[in-house]
Amino acid sequence: MSFLQSLRRGARFAVACLGLGALGACTTIGPSPWEKDLMARKEMQVSAYAPLKAADNHVYFSKEASSGGSGFAGGGCGCN
Repeated sequence: MSFLQSLRRGARFAVACLGLGALGACTTIGPSPWEKDLMARKEMQVSAYAPLKAADNHVYFSKEASSGGSGFAGGGCGCN
């Protein structure tokens, strides 16, 4: 076996190991089933305290003079 053949064999082995390692790296994405109970708690929700969020939205939309939800473009001045 020549030096180039052994070098190619080593390169193929290295590429195969890196490919398998890359496939194995995707298995740890996301929470584990036993961690999902912590994420379902009220404190972890987007609006944990609904009255405070409603008051913030009222102040925001009153100052902006706009209507509708936060998904509408433009404000009360006519600027879009």
